[in-house]
Amino acid sequence: MAIGGRFVVPEIVASHFHLREGDVVADFGSGSGFFMKTLAQAVGASGRLYACDIQKQLVEKLGDQARLLGLSNVFPLWCDLEEPNGITIADGELDAAFLINTLFLIEKKDDAITEMSRTLRRGGKFIIIDWSESFGGLGPQPSQVIAAKDTTALLESHGFVLDRDFPAGEHHYGLAFRRV
Repeated sequence: MAIGGRFVVPEIVASHFHLREGDVVADFGSGSGFFMKTLAQAVGASGRLYACDIQKQLVEKLGDQARLLGLSNVFPLWCDLEEPNGITIADGELDAAFLINTLFLIEKKDDAITEMSRTLRRGGKFIIIDWSESFGGLGPQPSQVIAAKDTTALLESHGFVLDRDFPAGEHHYGLAFRRV
């Protein structure tokens, strides 16, 4: 993801997350940890960030990266979002969940939303950022792009309420949901 106004910039986009010191959050599909430092700093030393991915080698690298950055509140976890109890986070443990540039990659979307929802407390935030278009060979193929309205319908079908949308870069959309 390029720096500048064209793509998601974690430090700018995170201002729309309304995280608090002490929050317990998870970045599902955290990949290379693009948002790790920003999220870890937002929840502070008394908070906790689970950096979750299905690729075990990425989970190991996230742990190494967190140690190098001195982020003692980051807990890398291997997770399979599409399997029941594929996330080793307790029911209702999270104050906020993040799914950034990952929804388009998930095959069993309903199963994944159900599993992520399980870990989120009532009233908790579910932040989704995804591609609004395929751009210059980056991101999803045009057929994989999920429109913001379709993402909203998917989350609403799982008992979430859309609180707001927010700017997430020229080729992305940002949606903030609340679990009811």
